[in-house]
Amino acid sequence: MNILPEVIGNMNKEEIRNFKLFINRTEKATERKDEVLFDFIRKQFPEYNEDKILKKLYNSEDKNALYRLKNRLFEDIGKSLTLHYYDANEYNIILNYLFLSRLFQSKGQAPTAYYYLNKAFRKANESEHLDWLDIIYGEFIKLSHETLEINPEEYIQKRKDNRSKLNKVQEIDDILAALIYRIKVSQNFAKQNTEILDLLQKTVNDFAKSKDVKNSPVLRFKIYQSVSRILLQQQDYKSLEKYLLKTFDEFSKEKLFNKNNHDTKLQMLTYLINSLFKNQKIDLSLTYVNKLKSAMEEFNKQLYDKYLFYYYNSLVINYSVKNIDRAIEILHEAKDNASIKKLPVYNVFVYLNLAVLNFDKKNFKESLKNLVKPMMQDAFKHLDEAWHLKLAVFELMIRYELNDFDYLEHKLLRVKKEYSVLLKKEEYARQKQMIFLIDKMVKSDGIKKNKQLLKEINTLLDGILLSSSSDTDIINYSDWLKMKVS
Repeated sequence: MNILPEVIGNMNKEEIRNFKLFINRTEKATERKDEVLFDFIRKQFPEYNEDKILKKLYNSEDKNALYRLKNRLFEDIGKSLTLHYYDANEYNIILNYLFLSRLFQSKGQAPTAYYYLNKAFRKANESEHLDWLDIIYGEFIKLSHETLEINPEEYIQKRKDNRSKLNKVQEIDDILAALIYRIKVSQNFAKQNTEILDLLQKTVNDFAKSKDVKNSPVLRFKIYQSVSRILLQQQDYKSLEKYLLKTFDEFSKEKLFNKNNHDTKLQMLTYLINSLFKNQKIDLSLTYVNKLKSAMEEFNKQLYDKYLFYYYNSLVINYSVKNIDRAIEILHEAKDNASIKKLPVYNVFVYLNLAVLNFDKKNFKESLKNLVKPMMQDAFKHLDEAWHLKLAVFELMIRYELNDFDYLEHKLLRVKKEYSVLLKKEEYARQKQMIFLIDKMVKSDGIKKNKQLLKEINTLLDGILLSSSSDTDIINYSDWLKMKVS
């Protein structure tokens, strides 16, 4: 693998700017070959014609000079990235302090080395980085050879105590790694006759060496985080529901929830509400919505605003099935809430839900009005291109229902051109098919009169892409097309 183009091609604007400043930090007399090579690779990425840049830089067939330039460029990019991110997170800050401590130790400046080592210790200690503390205590012991200011016996005991904790944490991490691997290998639990809870217990039994670790709240919360995310990613909502119901009940009975992990409790309730909804257990899902609301009131409402949108969303998804008018009422209440208004992205999704529900009620003018509103907000620009495409397809469907065919003809051309790159990708095949069909429907005198069009719609409805609409689709395309041909 030629790593240099990969590194350059994936650098962001800030990293590129920082690199240019780094290589031009001394006075620039002539055009730099390394900068020319950098710009060439960046502009050509992911393609890279080495012969072309060789001719441009050296006008020679001998590539040795180019290879040396590439190596130097690669090293300079590494240095610039190291400087750019030296304080980006706690890990980097600790590493930088350790580097400075060792540097001054090598120069025979023990007091300065001790100063930076103490800074590394404070940072690692406050964030409980046990692995870093193990290294730092070792550095204190080494530095004690150079100065009487350090009593090695104190740090020897600290390192022993720290290693006892570190061993338990590493044992927990080992269990998690094995557990995640086993879940990924199992993939579909139903096919393998393997229950997720059995798999959890077996993995813990296989890898836990001590009862303290087996019963550790830290391990149990870490397992929850890992398992829930994997099952969500796999969209295995049945296993997720069963796992969350059991886990939430156990954690509650054993009083494991507290102020420090309150965020996890609220997250767990949100996941549980969504999994119950996915499994069509609407009444039970609404029961847990009430539990979420009560939990949001705990600890002086410290996380109330953070989860308010999720609370409203939980009500809306359930009432969109149970009572669509009530769902619309809830969305209007959310729209006017001061906390929701503070976060423009949430406002976008409130209006989008109003557009969807009004579409379901065949209030197409109201649907279009609510769809257009978020498009005018700045937050809309921050949604990724895939969302923009799906919203564009949704607008085409609304415009079709409103018989706005003149507008549709122009809009269809614009959508095809604007999203041409995305529409070539397999994951957007549904959107591509919908654009294709709406285009044909607009140009047809009537769907039921056009036998060829009817045949094409029915063929697609029989296929996988449209018969099982993705969770990420805004509107169920299959249901809409079925209404058009029924």
